[in-house]
This record gives sequence, structure tokens and C-alpha cells, in this order.
Amino acid sequence: MHIIDERMEHLREKMRERQMDAYLVPTADFHESEYVGDHFTCRKFLTGFTGSAGTAVVTMDEACLWVDGRYFVQAAAQLKGTQVKMMKMGQEGVPSVSEYLETHVPRGGCLGFDGRVVNSLTGLGLEKSLKDKNARISCTEDLVGMIWEDRPELSAEPAWVLEEKYAGKAAADKIAKLRKTMEKVHATVHVLTSLDDIAWLLNIRGNDIAYNPVVLSYVMVTMDEVRLFINEKVLDGRIREYLNGLGVKVLPYNDIYKEAGALQGEKVLFEKERGNYALYQAMDGKNEIIDQMNPTSQAKAEKNPVEVENEKKAHIKDGVAVTRFIYWLKHQIGKEPVSEISAQEKLESFRKEQEGYLEPSFGTISAYGSNAAMCHYSATEESNTMLEPRNFYLVDSGGQYYEGTTDITRTISLGELTEEEKEHFTLVLISMLRLQAVRFLYGCRGLSLDYVAREPFWSRGLNFDHGTGHGVGYLLNVHERPNGIRYKMVPERHDNGILEEGMITSDEPGLYIEGKHGIRTENLILCVKDEKNEYGQFMKFEFLTFVPIDVDAVDKSLMTERDVELFNTYHAQVYEKISPYLEGDEKEWLKKVTAAI
Repeated sequence: MHIIDERMEHLREKMRERQMDAYLVPTADFHESEYVGDHFTCRKFLTGFTGSAGTAVVTMDEACLWVDGRYFVQAAAQLKGTQVKMMKMGQEGVPSVSEYLETHVPRGGCLGFDGRVVNSLTGLGLEKSLKDKNARISCTEDLVGMIWEDRPELSAEPAWVLEEKYAGKAAADKIAKLRKTMEKVHATVHVLTSLDDIAWLLNIRGNDIAYNPVVLSYVMVTMDEVRLFINEKVLDGRIREYLNGLGVKVLPYNDIYKEAGALQGEKVLFEKERGNYALYQAMDGKNEIIDQMNPTSQAKAEKNPVEVENEKKAHIKDGVAVTRFIYWLKHQIGKEPVSEISAQEKLESFRKEQEGYLEPSFGTISAYGSNAAMCHYSATEESNTMLEPRNFYLVDSGGQYYEGTTDITRTISLGELTEEEKEHFTLVLISMLRLQAVRFLYGCRGLSLDYVAREPFWSRGLNFDHGTGHGVGYLLNVHERPNGIRYKMVPERHDNGILEEGMITSDEPGLYIEGKHGIRTENLILCVKDEKNEYGQFMKFEFLTFVPIDVDAVDKSLMTERDVELFNTYHAQVYEKISPYLEGDEKEWLKKVTAAI
């Protein structure tokens, strides 16, 4: 019997003992994090599928795994030979997880899941959909954990204090502002579970999740107390002293459920979509739940002046590293073997040379030729492709520095290109430049501005099927709400907030032609105030990212005079900011590739 099928049978034994008809296993931790630590990879353990997203449901008769289009090929290969059936999300005739459960949980039956890894909104939705069948939910046990004998321990990496010279604002001031917001919505308690919000609020960082420098923890804020629920092993003397000075009471990590259950008659500010179902269940019925976006999310997105200046420094460091990488690649291609993985490792080595560099800010996308047409491609030992002196190579990567978080994509010509490749590259370039150059009245959201980026594509009957921009954190998550730029509403992303001064957003149009090539050019942009007149306060964007864009792939005939001016102005800034950190041939090359066209 296949090991995956053995695990399914062990799980079903546990389900039978509890009279469960279906068991749900999402890809999640207790905090609704984008990435999860090894301890939380239950879905991977159960199904054998290693992708970063997917939801498993096991019944007594079958096991199903829902994956999106990024993973159809990978899941098919990894599920082969097992009883697990792939469910292609969004495809015609494929039910959603909720629809499947409505059909497969019998009348009077039981759905099981670990309530700590399912958000409250999802849990309540499942409650509602099963209510007509008089079916119950059992959410107090982690059945996969019971059968996973060599499960990795919860991460317990040391936490550390982010000094005010980097954070720009004292944690005491952030807590005071949070309490004022709580007063406005008449909340007496705020239960905060999202790790980036907690790290930002307390000016602490850690290493419990890859790419996101956060600490596994929960926070409960009242008008006179802050309680931090955390594994005390991660706190050394210095951080204990710091937290004590803030008046923060430290409690064991898992005590949050006991403390939440003890709340009575409170008005609890708790975002259902970010807080887990087990916590909601502990508080519901005894308290009034105020379901609103965590106030820290908005405050965190509006970078303060110190953070802004630090981010500029981080982007110069990152710009030097990526520029040196492009120079190296352009000069080595065809002379030595370079693969997607070795190119990715070389780029990382350039970043590691920069002072204050900590780690990547997300998993690098290193994609050659047609692989780049899969916009979330990740090079593996099986897919690793050799780069050749032709076609495009796309690299989307970023770094975590003490001075901030970076995210940049460059598409690099490795040799002769077709007219179509040059046309598509140029359309992406002018889209990116035009979006950065917009001026807009205060009050605009990304929804208002997206057309500026899409028009060069839509006018030719082309499009790219992802958002044009996402918010970026400060030495935190590379994907941050509430700012974003996209042409249609995606309510669950919460990324259609008003564009405020200090917000950092990506500007990353692309074009993907299946079987041929993928092109994306991405800079980060900073929202700043422009002139104020009788019409109101105008806003604009400034570039934070300074790295050359491959002039070898540009078809100037497709550009307006203004496009050419924007391109030349940007390249002049790149040379001015990056050249002082280069020498010899690298500096001469940069001068050549940033010269006006």
C-alpha cells in the first residue's frame, strides 16, 4: 500500500472513533499566515502534495485535494499512485470545498477539522451550509497531528527588538494609537492573531516563518493591559526587559484560548477572516464580537518618515545587488553553464554581500523561456532548465533588510529576440512607467488607477491575469494590505484601500504567452503628496527600485515621446544612484545600458 494511502486509513480510523463523516485539512497555521512553518504542513504530510496552497477533504469513501491553476501539473504528478483525487479549482463542473461538503456530509452527520487552522469566517460559513442537514462540526482535535509520529516541533526561533532607528515609532505610541481606535468602535478588548500586525505593534521580529520575520504569538489588548501569548523560550533577557518596560504581560502561547474563553460581557474587536475559528468559539455567546479589519493593518501600511528613508537605503543596497547580477548574467551566458537554480543562487550571493541583509522576502521565481509563462513558477530539481544565449530569463525576487523589504522583477534578454518578444517587452515597460507617472486626487484607490497600466494591453486585445500591484511591508510580509492595484474587486484580499502617503505598492504588469515566454517588469513605488490647490490634495508615486531595464529588448517605435522621456529619466536616476557603488567594467556597463535612447 502507498504510504499516502496508509496515512488516509490511519486518519479514517480516528474519524470512525469520533463518528466523523468528513475531515477538512487546509494549508494554514493558527494565524492565517501566507507561508507556514514545517509544523503546520499537515496537508503536505497527508496527501504528499508539496505546493504552497491547497485544501484536502477526506471522507470514508474518497480523498480529494483542491488546487488552483498554478499547481495542476505538479499535483497530478505528486498524487499519482495514491487514492487522492485532484480537484481543479475554478474549472467547469468542479465543486468548491464548501459545495462538496454540503453534498458529502450526510443528514445528521459530522464534519471535523482543527479549529485553530480554519479562520472564523470559513468556519461560520461551513456551520451555515450544514445547518439545514442538522449536521454538526467537531473542531477541537487535530487528527492529522495524532497520526503524524515524527511531526516537526513548533518553531521557537529567538525573537528580537527592532530598534526605533529602524521602526521610526515607539511601540508605546503605537499601542496608544490602537487604544484610541478601539475607543472609536467602542471595543473594550482587541484580540490580535496576525503575526505581522503583532510584530509591527510591539516592534519585535523573529524567524518562525520563512521569508516573514515574525514570531508565533497572539496579543490581547485592553485599555490598561497588553498580554502577549508566546513561547517564553524565544525571549532572552534583553527582549524580556524591553517588553516589561512596555508593560506587556507575557503568558504561554497556548493560554490564549483559556484567556479568550474567560472573557465575559466584553466588546471584542476581532477580525473573523484573520482570527481562527477555535478562538471565535471560545469568545462567542459571552461577548459582543466587533468584526472589523485590524486597525494595525492600516497603520502599518502608512510608513512613517524614518521607515521611508530606511526603505530608500534598502532599495539602493538591493539595486546594487540585482544590477551586479544582471551584469554577471549578461557576460557569462554562453560561456559557462547557468541553470534557473544556479542563477537564483548567484543572485542571492550578491544580496548576501550587502550590509544588513537578512533573508529573501519570498520564494524566488527564476524562470527561463516558456517556464516564465507560468507566472508563479518555481524552479525545482525536476524542472530546472539550463539558460541559453537566446530568449528571455525572468527573475522575481526580493530581500529582507534591517532597512526594509524589497520586491523586484526583471526580464532579461539573453540573446536574439523575435519582433513579438520585443513588442511584448516594450508594452510591459510602458505600462509600468505610465502607472508610476500618474497624478491623482487624494481619495483614489488602486481600482481607479489600474486602467493606466492595462490600456497598452487592452487596446491590443491583450491582458495579464494577476493584480498590477500589492502593498509591501517594512521588514515584514512582502504582501500587505490594504493598498493594492487591480482592475476588479477581490473582496477577500482587502487590498482596495485609499492610497495614503507613505504606502509602498508594487508596480508589476506582465504578459504571459503559454509555451513561448513570460515578461514582467516590477518596481516598488512610494505614495507621496503632490501639489494642493483649489481641487484638493494631489498625490503621486516615486520609484523606490533602481535597477536597469534591459534596453536590448526595447522597441522604441512603440513608445510615445512621453514614454521615452519617462524611460530615460528613470535610467538616469538608476545611474546616479547605483553607479557610486560600482567600479571598473560594471560601472562602464551601467553607463552604457542606462544611456538615453
